[in-house]
Amino acid sequence: MNLSASTIRPLQVAAFTQGDDVPSARFRVRALIPLLAEEGLAMREWPARHGAYPPPGLIARVKWAPRALAERAVAMREAAGRDGKGADVALFQRELLSTMHTIEDRWRGPAVFDVDDAVWLNQRFGGIDRIAQRLGRAICGNAYIADHFSRHAKVWVLPTAVDTAHYQPAKSVARDAGARVMVWSGSASGLPYLQDIAPALARIMTSLPDVRLRIVCNQAPDLRGLPAERVDYWPWDPATEVEALQTAHLGLMPMPDTAWTRGKCSFKMLTYMACGLPVLVSPWGMNAEVLAHDELGLGARNADEWLDAAVALLRDDTLCRRLGDNGRRVVLQHYSAEVIVPKLAAILREAAA
Repeated sequence: MNLSASTIRPLQVAAFTQGDDVPSARFRVRALIPLLAEEGLAMREWPARHGAYPPPGLIARVKWAPRALAERAVAMREAAGRDGKGADVALFQRELLSTMHTIEDRWRGPAVFDVDDAVWLNQRFGGIDRIAQRLGRAICGNAYIADHFSRHAKVWVLPTAVDTAHYQPAKSVARDAGARVMVWSGSASGLPYLQDIAPALARIMTSLPDVRLRIVCNQAPDLRGLPAERVDYWPWDPATEVEALQTAHLGLMPMPDTAWTRGKCSFKMLTYMACGLPVLVSPWGMNAEVLAHDELGLGARNADEWLDAAVALLRDDTLCRRLGDNGRRVVLQHYSAEVIVPKLAAILREAAA
């Protein structure tokens, strides 16, 4: 007997995330729900309303923890459902409470652990590893993360998907007349990485008097050593975020080479590429893997390399266009939501089975 697609019950997926404003929840879960529906999976997100990160202050922490845990327990009971009508599989997007293993054991059905940072480096009492062991399956944002969790669970490497219909080159780009713009976009936690290369940025701006630095962030930067009149701050806003990239000339992703940064999933770099920008990045961790796909930008390890690479790129419009086109193509082929979502759907089906 042939059944139409409309008569087949979609696979029910409960996704537990760390909150509405957490980037990994937005990009690795929420943005994928409509596309998962096209794959026959009905995902419902259960974001942490009290958050996953304890507020500062001992008294605040003591009051917060019971509320947060109770809220997560209620969400898990509701997602499990009654009379067999609950979720078929759960996705725990990182840990329910930051750095800790808490009530993940209360979920009795199939589940997967989704990780996009080196979160085990900050775990308490081995709690993050215990979650992976308990759930038995882990989706990892890059190979470095997968290498760690392969000791505790079955793993899949699945990069953070890029919405290439949202992050795309402008049809007609209106850039500042006479100015060339380097752009850095990210959360305030990444600003120290930008400060680390401030001496190199100052040398770039001295060598190229028409160059400006644009910072798109949820917090105003305080970068020492740069000409303030040539640093533009764009408060992060989903309505203008893409425009900030489209009207720039070069995307920056500096970071030190540490155990933590090697867990970064290069999403910043990928969004630049999706918007057709050449990239200038620190060439380690997943950044190096992305650079190896094609000629799409340059890596810089020290101040001299940052200067030389930026000058070479910003002085050559033809080169920038070619690298930007290559980067867009690489994202479409390897990191777009259209490529990633079917893989995620297959993983969740396998876990549910």
